[in-house]
Amino acid sequence: MIKTMKVLLLREPRRGSLTRLICWVSGALVGATLLTGCAPARVSSSLDEAHKPHIPEQQIPDYLSTDCTEIWDLTGHDVSSNPLYWLRGMDCAQRLSPAEARAEARQWPAETWQDTFKRGILLSTAKITPTERRRYMTQLETMTSEVPVQVRSLFEIWRDGQQSQLKLSDERTRYSKLQQSTDGELDTLREQQQRLRSQLDLTTRKLENLTDIERQLSSRKPGSNLVPGTHSTDDNDDDDSGASNKSQPEAKP
Repeated sequence: MIKTMKVLLLREPRRGSLTRLICWVSGALVGATLLTGCAPARVSSSLDEAHKPHIPEQQIPDYLSTDCTEIWDLTGHDVSSNPLYWLRGMDCAQRLSPAEARAEARQWPAETWQDTFKRGILLSTAKITPTERRRYMTQLETMTSEVPVQVRSLFEIWRDGQQSQLKLSDERTRYSKLQQSTDGELDTLREQQQRLRSQLDLTTRKLENLTDIERQLSSRKPGSNLVPGTHSTDDNDDDDSGASNKSQPEAKP
């Protein structure tokens, strides 16, 4: 562009050439300004596209609309590695009665991690005993390494919930035993209290009887029991002296 300007200036001036030169230079400056203004926008847009997170185009089937009567019959690697399938299975298991859940669980022997997981999901809503829950949890623990990565997070969350149920059952059992022991001790204390109360009542009655006897003895006059005896003794003495006086004259000749 600079060379073109020099050529135009060295040429013989013509009428209107200066005007054309000024217009040409102005147009060139405006074009350069527009180019410099657009360049950062293009660079920034390309950088944004480079740092934009990649959204995977692969889509997985959604089993939320699958009927609960058909969910357990679906098999295959794509099915068992889809966490939405297991979420739908958990939702359907909660809608079954305990008897129905047990009947469905019997159809899945604990041979693979898929069947064991299905069996555990079904039995977890069947009001099972802690022993049954602990049994299938032990079986699942041996198969944890076989669970696909896509399902492992969901599997671990479900497993933690089952372990919490076991801990809750253990705490309830411990509390029940403690309550039974406490109730037995309270019964023993009540019996001891009743026995001590009976002994106290008996001792109180004895003390009251002794108090009454002592009161009766203290109310009598001193020597009142000796007066009748003394009078009879004096009468006997008089009778004896009279008899002796009568016998003495008879002895004279």
